[in-house]
Amino acid sequence: MLMNAHEARLTDLRKELQRRGLSGFVVPISDEHMSEYVGSYAERLKWLTGFKGSVGSAAVLAGDYSGKGAAMFTDGRYTVQVREQVSGELYDYEDVPATGPAQWIAKHAPKGAKIGYDAWLHGIEWAEAAEKVLARKGIDLVPVDGNPVDAIWNDRPEPSPALAEPHDETLAGRSSADKRAEIADWLKEEGYDATIITALDSVAWLLNIRGGDIAHTPVALSYVIARADGTADLFIAKDKISPGLTQHLGNAVTVRDRADFEPALAELSGKTVAVDPERAVAGIFHALKEAGATIGRATDPAVLPKAIKNPTEQQGHRDAQARDGAAMVRFLRWITEEAPKGGIDELTAAAKLREFRGLSPDLKDTSFDTISAAAGHAALPHYKVDEESNITIPPASIFLCDSGGQYRDGTTDITRTVWIGTPDGSARPTPEMIDRNTRVLKGYIELELARFPVGTNGGQLDTLARMHLWQAGVDYGHGTGHGVGSFLAVHEGPQRISKSGGAFPGTGTPLAAGMILSNEPGYYKPGEFGIRIENLILTVPVEIEGAEGDWLGFETLTFVPLDRRLIDTDMLTPRERNWVDGYHAQVRALLAPQLDGDDLAWLEAETAPL
Repeated sequence: MLMNAHEARLTDLRKELQRRGLSGFVVPISDEHMSEYVGSYAERLKWLTGFKGSVGSAAVLAGDYSGKGAAMFTDGRYTVQVREQVSGELYDYEDVPATGPAQWIAKHAPKGAKIGYDAWLHGIEWAEAAEKVLARKGIDLVPVDGNPVDAIWNDRPEPSPALAEPHDETLAGRSSADKRAEIADWLKEEGYDATIITALDSVAWLLNIRGGDIAHTPVALSYVIARADGTADLFIAKDKISPGLTQHLGNAVTVRDRADFEPALAELSGKTVAVDPERAVAGIFHALKEAGATIGRATDPAVLPKAIKNPTEQQGHRDAQARDGAAMVRFLRWITEEAPKGGIDELTAAAKLREFRGLSPDLKDTSFDTISAAAGHAALPHYKVDEESNITIPPASIFLCDSGGQYRDGTTDITRTVWIGTPDGSARPTPEMIDRNTRVLKGYIELELARFPVGTNGGQLDTLARMHLWQAGVDYGHGTGHGVGSFLAVHEGPQRISKSGGAFPGTGTPLAAGMILSNEPGYYKPGEFGIRIENLILTVPVEIEGAEGDWLGFETLTFVPLDRRLIDTDMLTPRERNWVDGYHAQVRALLAPQLDGDDLAWLEAETAPL
């Protein structure tokens, strides 16, 4: 039935393209803000193809030129998932970055074809590059007037009606006026009259507002035009203005309807405007160019100051982590005691963890869909459990749980890998499981204890987390660390810890004191098991005796026990063993006051010295 529904939608889209005189169309996972996660109203690729991943795109040709006439484009993270969710009878499977929609279209569409794209869903750099690739084959890339998928999606959801609300300065640590003044100073220094802020978390940070329009990310669908005089226009649906929001924003921020945003770009005629090509859609560039504005391509000026957490945000995060750690202890005791009996499945585990987090009245949401992964599913780094994929957690297996919470004072993200035994306690992890987990742990410790000069970027540190895996001839295929917001996006730039070479934006960004990152090395054996250890860490200044210049290191933010059954103590150096014992002592000291009874007893046992 699902197959038939997606086949019918593909047929309807081709008819709509033919009606418009288009030879094809590109469908990305995106919204008007280039968001990583999008609202249900913008899940066009999922509706059309059935693909539920967070990164991917499709190209659809209107006629039967060659092959299937449609293709799905995903990277290595979704090689298995795309084949499970998208029909191979309807779509070719294409691997990114080996190819992409433009290259595939150039190969399959005839000379003279007109390929449509929605300029309000694609970045300008993608549009410009695709246009050049297609032009070499005599194919035109044209922006559409209205998305053709929307034209056939009869029951498309409306955008979220959630209210936008003030984020109190006692939590933000800085006033919006102070932040706008910083942006205004940058604009004047760089010679700009204004900048367009399109990233939803940048809008939220700049104006100290939060919302509920994107699942797991407390942002409101809106745009900002910020000016060099410190004033700003906020474009947001009128019915989303909560009581007190206008007063919170003050006289220097004009609230305008979201529908007025595109016409307002014409008001910048003759002005010099900064626009971020990584975060602003092509439609904004087109509208400004048509208006006669001078466009400067520059990184969103809110990105870096948002990433550098002030002391209030840092302390808020520590407080949120303490609450989150107690919830995790309750969950880990439950899962390690109940799952060996059988009958606990992945969805039940995820729901139970949400229940434990919900014991805190400060919890607002989870920070992403929990990765509740048993056995072979744990070998899929971005596995997302649903009713179709859900399995019972087998006794005598590894269970990996990557999850997080959204609290008013902080955003958490933690992964723990645990051994699920058997009722009689006789089953033990295999030597390979223990070896791999211990190597992951050693890499985690190596990065956590790193000391590095100011100016060092994440690409220069990434090897530390991999070195012990490399010595065994194995690796992992994802980055080691990403930035994390303050009651904002769980994935935040510009900083990142990953292999160098430009594959990931932000890898070359120097780390700075105040930046929060994840530290999450892993190992994955396809079809059998996966391992990941993840804590959040804060970049801090460090004092080194006799050091020349300024140096940085990391402060641990996440405090949750590690599964000692998966650690080979003989593989640990004295330094590493001392780190584990010291870490567990901190875990116990922080969390014990919040726990009692069986939970407290479990914590004390799990955090005893190795």
